[in-house]
Amino acid sequence: MPIATTNPATGQVERTFDPLTDAELDERVDLAGEAFAEYRHTTFAERAAWMVAAAEILEGEADQIALTMTTEMGKTLPAARAEAEKSAKACRFYARHAEEFLADAPADGESVGAQKAFTRFQPLGPVLAVMPWNFPLWQVVRFAAPALMAGNVGLLKHSSNVPQTALFLEDLFRRAGFPPGVFQTLLIGSEKVERVLRDPRVRAATLTGSETAGRSVAAIAGGEVKPVVLELGGSDPFIVMPSANLERAAEVGVASRCLNNGQSCIAAKRFIVHAAVAEEFERRFVERMRGLKVGDPREEGTDMGPLVSEQARLDVEALVADAVSKGAEVLCGGESLPGPGWYYPPTVIRGVTPDMRMFHEEVFGPVAALYRVSGVDEAIRLANATDFGLGSNAWTQEPEEQERFIRDLEAGQVFINGMTTSFPELPFGGIKNSGFGRELAGEGIRAFCNLKTVWVCGARGEGGEMGRCE
Repeated sequence: MPIATTNPATGQVERTFDPLTDAELDERVDLAGEAFAEYRHTTFAERAAWMVAAAEILEGEADQIALTMTTEMGKTLPAARAEAEKSAKACRFYARHAEEFLADAPADGESVGAQKAFTRFQPLGPVLAVMPWNFPLWQVVRFAAPALMAGNVGLLKHSSNVPQTALFLEDLFRRAGFPPGVFQTLLIGSEKVERVLRDPRVRAATLTGSETAGRSVAAIAGGEVKPVVLELGGSDPFIVMPSANLERAAEVGVASRCLNNGQSCIAAKRFIVHAAVAEEFERRFVERMRGLKVGDPREEGTDMGPLVSEQARLDVEALVADAVSKGAEVLCGGESLPGPGWYYPPTVIRGVTPDMRMFHEEVFGPVAALYRVSGVDEAIRLANATDFGLGSNAWTQEPEEQERFIRDLEAGQVFINGMTTSFPELPFGGIKNSGFGRELAGEGIRAFCNLKTVWVCGARGEGGEMGRCE
């Protein structure tokens, strides 16, 4: 894939970039290693000041970077501005809490024969981040803010279709005051990822993206004995039970399914509705999906912009066509919109069965599959009948049902009566083929730290039996 800005609203290439040569790439990795040797000794207070400065730049330039994101991947301007503001919030969160999250934890020294014992978190070194286009600012910041606050340095291999956002991120941390080389953008293709990850100076990796890309990076990292965090695809269930507020559930369901033009890993994708309320929920849901305005993402009043690329739209078309050819019923949408750009309408399909690709594969576009079930047990079985396990969503006012969903849904997160999303304050990640490891909260900053055990005797360390201090 060329490194270029191609406007998905028009299909036109607006700007191209030359990838780094091997020599230039090696220079960047050299610089990262040199930067880490010094940066790891900076204080939390110094890093926090720089991180707060980054937040202030994001807030002050939200309109400009929002337009860049909209131009590169098609999200609406309000959504892009919200992404910039959310990224600033994460910067402030880690500036405020990093030292607390990484504080020394005392252990029972007496029980292990020491005058004192404790554990300490220390940075690993340069971390390679392989990031996707769908949330081109937030996905990077939710890695970079904790990683940099922990004392690591970052090497960003961003998706090749968002190069201007990628370069903005490098410039952001430079202007915020972080030392040279602490955060660098690598304009390279995916074929160069292995070269970087196998470099001994690169100590860890994180990837958000497809299952295929995740498996590849995990295999390389495993061969090099380097830790990796993976956040991959999702086919999230959205369960609606009889006690649910149907109007609110329909409203949130549409917002979740069409978030980011339908291109979100944690979007609701499979709507599993109790038969007692299925007809009413479907009516409300389809009505709201039909009412969304699809158009130029830069225009006020647009609810949903285009898909990111021609191939993305072809992939969605293929999944819908497969389902229809095998008997599924399209309740709204279902055909690409005419004209320039890669627009696809909000679509609702009923009657999806296990012989259809859509039953097993993630649909990365605004297509909702409706299912009917007879009760909690069937809802949970259907929700778990997927290789993915990123997020999940259940709507019920019954405490017993809520507890069943919390206990039995196979996912990294369960949201009850609200839309699945990510917060700096809460761990984020999945299980099964949705990946492993966690981002955000305390778990996210500790993901790329060495947990060092410390055992201390005294100044002299004399006497006593082996392993004991007297």
